Amino acid sequence: MLEIQLIRANPTFVIEGLKRKYFENADNIIEQILQVDKEKRETQVEADKTLSEANNLSKQIGKLIKEGKKEEANQIKAKSGELKQKAKALTEQLQEKEKEINELLLQVPNLPHKDVPQGKTAEDNVVFFQSEEKTQISDKALPHWELITKYDIIDFELGNKVTGAGFPFYIGKGARLQRALVNFFLDEATKAGYKEIQPPIIVNEASALATGQLPDKEGQMYKLENHDYYLIPTAEVPLTNIYRNEILKKEILPLKLTGFTPCFRREAGSWGADVRGLNRLHQFDKVEIVQITLPEMSYEVHQEMKNHIESLIQKLELPYRILNLCGGDISFNAALCYDFEVYSAAQKKWLEVSSVSNFETFQANRSKLRYRNEQNKPVLAHTLNGSALALPRIMAAIIENNQTKDGIKIPEVLQSYCGFDTID
Repeated sequence: MLEIQLIRANPTFVIEGLKRKYFENADNIIEQILQVDKEKRETQVEADKTLSEANNLSKQIGKLIKEGKKEEANQIKAKSGELKQKAKALTEQLQEKEKEINELLLQVPNLPHKDVPQGKTAEDNVVFFQSEEKTQISDKALPHWELITKYDIIDFELGNKVTGAGFPFYIGKGARLQRALVNFFLDEATKAGYKEIQPPIIVNEASALATGQLPDKEGQMYKLENHDYYLIPTAEVPLTNIYRNEILKKEILPLKLTGFTPCFRREAGSWGADVRGLNRLHQFDKVEIVQITLPEMSYEVHQEMKNHIESLIQKLELPYRILNLCGGDISFNAALCYDFEVYSAAQKKWLEVSSVSNFETFQANRSKLRYRNEQNKPVLAHTLNGSALALPRIMAAIIENNQTKDGIKIPEVLQSYCGFDTID
């Protein structure tokens, strides 16, 4: 959530930033926020003045009674009571104004960083790195949705029977490869200084609001019936919310957390070739990395997280590229985001496997996540997160890119985790 002080101080800058994100009605909503903020501050002044007058009158009552001026004391008492009732009504108006501002602010996306490219769609994203060679395989190579059936390692039909489309079963060596990837990613994160946490996979409404998943404009979250509970779309949500409403000591920053969880996304509106097989699921596994840091360090931390994710893909020996997302494609919450894509040789297409985002103070403002600065004043921290990594498309690329006539070769770095070097 944007800070009201920023909007108040420089509305033109805010509107220009929102337009770079192609946020509709930017002018109107900022005008509404400023108007309600003005009304709120005026109401606050009047409420404070009214209550002060009431309190000053109250102080006179005892003295007048002692002086025998009972009638005058009663008049002042009545007047003080009227002022207190007025102050109460103004306080209620003030609370309504605060609620109205908050509801408006929740609709406004984060501002893009200066390095976010201009552009409206994914076609305008900037590829600033691409590995030299794509994997070369036979023209008769099979896509992963055929390979998984051939080697009996993932079963979509069984998943459809037991649950529904987009909820596959991982079987035998498929399950072991999945577990190997999780353990490899967690071990690499631990080596990089991240503290492993196994969080709940269900969060409350306050947690989903704090990290920007609510309001759920795209209808991506699963909500539990009869409860204000949600299945998490990413471990970012519970991990970041550990520090909601906390004031941290500056010395402990940056905080580095990692967690493995299943993730749940409705993927409303998804259809076509892009959703085949492992390309898009309703439930999938992912290892997440999260950092909470000082504002002056956050872009250095962002690069560090990008480098960590890049190292994982390199160790898996997958061809990849890194994109700087443009204003129209970057997420609602992010100020700057890098996407990682791996090349799927059989599908002949790039598959997104990670996003690493800097949210600056956007999530911290929603969650009141602060630290004490040199003046001992609570100020907002910066939050960042990245997929390190999401498993389904990594699995798809490994299966497709490493297929041979003798089976699917397992990347060397995973063989000790799997206990085998080939799926045959």
